[in-house]
Amino acid sequence: MSPAQGLAFIRRHGVVLASAKGPVPNLADAVAGRPIRGSWWGHPKGHEIFRVLQTARSSPDVLVCRLVDGKITFVHRWLWPSLVRAHGHFPAKYLAQVREEHTSSGRHITHEIPFPQWAPTSVRAEAKAISESAALTNLGNWVIGA
Repeated sequence: MSPAQGLAFIRRHGVVLASAKGPVPNLADAVAGRPIRGSWWGHPKGHEIFRVLQTARSSPDVLVCRLVDGKITFVHRWLWPSLVRAHGHFPAKYLAQVREEHTSSGRHITHEIPFPQWAPTSVRAEAKAISESAALTNLGNWVIGA
């Protein structure tokens, strides 16, 4: 799967886990073509998975947060208004935008931008035009267990 195909996968599904198991599709498994046992780092397609995940993390059309079960989750831009409208159904910490920084020393630093600071004004305006029930429907059946 190419990075562009990975972004198309996220757009098609709307809410996708990076690599964890859960109630929504998992991007690492999609790249591998089947469920991965253990860490994807050791998978034969590990480098390809890394490229696709990094592309998703850096896309302006993808929110990286911990929406599903506190695991790294990708939410495509078309669902952001629904997410903003339904925010009361999720723990606030799950809605923070997660950004990784790679320092020159090779360390990873994670930064979190709290909700609603990451949400553009236009998205907040769109959210006001959506009913809460429509927003929940847009996000999918997995929300029932959230």
